[in-house]
Amino acid sequence: MSDRHQLTDSGPRAQGSDVEPGGPVEEKAPRRRRGRRIALIVLLVVVLLTGGGALAGGLYYRSVDKSIERVDAFEGVPEESRPQVEAKGAMNIMILGSDTRDPESTGGSRSDTIILAHLPKDRSSAQLISIPRDTWTAIPKSKEGRGGRDAKINAAYAWGGVPLMVQTVEKFSGVRVDNVAMVDFAGFKEIIDALGGVEIDVEKGFTTKYSLIGTRTFEKGRQTMDGAAALDYARERHAFPDGDFARIRHQQQVIKAILDKAASGGVLTNPAKLNSFVRATSDSVAVDKSLSLVDLAMEMRGLRGGNLTFFTCPVKGTGRVGSESVVFPDPARSKTLFDAVRRDSVPDILAISGK
Repeated sequence: MSDRHQLTDSGPRAQGSDVEPGGPVEEKAPRRRRGRRIALIVLLVVVLLTGGGALAGGLYYRSVDKSIERVDAFEGVPEESRPQVEAKGAMNIMILGSDTRDPESTGGSRSDTIILAHLPKDRSSAQLISIPRDTWTAIPKSKEGRGGRDAKINAAYAWGGVPLMVQTVEKFSGVRVDNVAMVDFAGFKEIIDALGGVEIDVEKGFTTKYSLIGTRTFEKGRQTMDGAAALDYARERHAFPDGDFARIRHQQQVIKAILDKAASGGVLTNPAKLNSFVRATSDSVAVDKSLSLVDLAMEMRGLRGGNLTFFTCPVKGTGRVGSESVVFPDPARSKTLFDAVRRDSVPDILAISGK
């Protein structure tokens, strides 16, 4: 796996590290290509955009698909410990996001995002479940001997890379991960500016503590945001009593707004715009070796914001374990939710999430 998609842990101490829990991680990856990375939504944008264009240029888009970086997401993951497939044809994609240009980051620490995206067998919709990065859960032991204890869920990456993240999310949810995508949240700015801005309904007025311009004030109500404003909006957590949960909600809002704008803004019918989006995204995303974005795009070319549902894994609340601030999952409600995901029962998933 190349350094341009390397995520670092912002949670518990990694074995052999002198980083305090929740503290910064020293930057080791070179920055020469980070300007071309795009946001967490890159996977969904690629699906939407190539889905519209692949009908007219299948061979071209397949050549782009072949150029996308591949990672060994399942290397060393013991098959005997993995959940069984209960609903053939459905797909569960683990999306890992980092924010390499977060103004709040110091010393190269990054804000991790974990989403389990469920694509039902009929591909008529998608349900995206955000798992808070500070969720306290059991981390399996990596092949290097790290882990094997309870910790924040995003510690799994520091201890064992993508394969240990796969094991951890599967153990936590009981859902088999079919594919993995790794993207950078910081690219919101570039893709939103390319779309000409997005419409966001701000739930509550606030002023950011960290911003691309120092500070930024958002008024309550619906408004058009350029890339820099949307990125500041999606990053902020200090202005809200529920902190990271507010940030998750705002990330979800911006993802939906991007998909809606891409679908309605002429991108799908403009070859030049479509080409620039596909080329930019293909250079900015890493996926596991078996995932074909073009094939997935063809299956889901009708996907729009209206049939995309976002929610957060059920939790009991926040608290402390030793010196660490953590999120405690709700085992009973989580089991009910993930059971519905395993069965590919979209009505039950939506009912559990209150959508």
